[in-house]
Amino acid sequence: MVKSFKKDIVVSICMITYNHEAYIKQAIEGVCIQQTNFKVELIIADDCSTDQTEKVIREEIKKHPDTISVKYTRQRKNLGMMPNFIAALQQCTGKYIALCEGDDYWTDPLKLQKQVDFLEANPEFSICFHPVKIFNQNTLAYEKDTITRDVDEITDVHELCKGNYIHTPSVVLRNDFTIPSWFDKVHLGDWSLYMLSIKGKKIFKFREEMGVYRLHSQSIWSKHDQEKRNSLTQENVRMLLKNLKSNTTVKNILKRRIQKKGIKHLVIKLVKKMKRFLKVQL
Repeated sequence: MVKSFKKDIVVSICMITYNHEAYIKQAIEGVCIQQTNFKVELIIADDCSTDQTEKVIREEIKKHPDTISVKYTRQRKNLGMMPNFIAALQQCTGKYIALCEGDDYWTDPLKLQKQVDFLEANPEFSICFHPVKIFNQNTLAYEKDTITRDVDEITDVHELCKGNYIHTPSVVLRNDFTIPSWFDKVHLGDWSLYMLSIKGKKIFKFREEMGVYRLHSQSIWSKHDQEKRNSLTQENVRMLLKNLKSNTTVKNILKRRIQKKGIKHLVIKLVKKMKRFLKVQL
């Protein structure tokens, strides 16, 4: 299916939200401070929040009637994160897509202009991103980014398939991909989207921090313990290996990730069993 774009929209900002009453105002304000020489649209997909998220969103839309074009959708029932994410992506009509979930926010008013200028001037790049500050909502303090790993300024799919290093609120990518039927089954939506959209091109990393990624206990991913996260990551890698049309090198890297994690998981289970056995014996 050929995508249909709006000629006057250059960037579609994809913002999914669920029970972000305390955070969504800051997310929308981070969008509204953007200074660009092109038009943008904000797509907000609310997955049937049970708190006051919708009220805050509507109040913010009223505050900025002339600042930005907003399309707000409240799902009739809770779809789950991935179906809601896909529904939002399918509404994006711009040449580029920027991601910012409802609990994160942007701080640099020139963020979109810088990233779009780069992609416009460098067609060999499919994705660009930047570092972000990590704010821990539980401690109300910024902390070192231990979530992602450091990479070179220029990378490609061979580095990306080793694991994600792009924070969601930092990315702008070309809107030239089609969401496949299996995509709603993935657990890591952002990384899977990057793998889907890169199309053999390159990824550029800016040096400036232009946004904030928020850590909080209500986050879907944060609710899982490390063992569960490892298990979900394994499933995700297997799904990409099965469904993505990748070159041999990428396939081999994904296979090694599965084998490595599989061995590590067995060792962890064995250690736990030994501890339980020794405890009983003592």
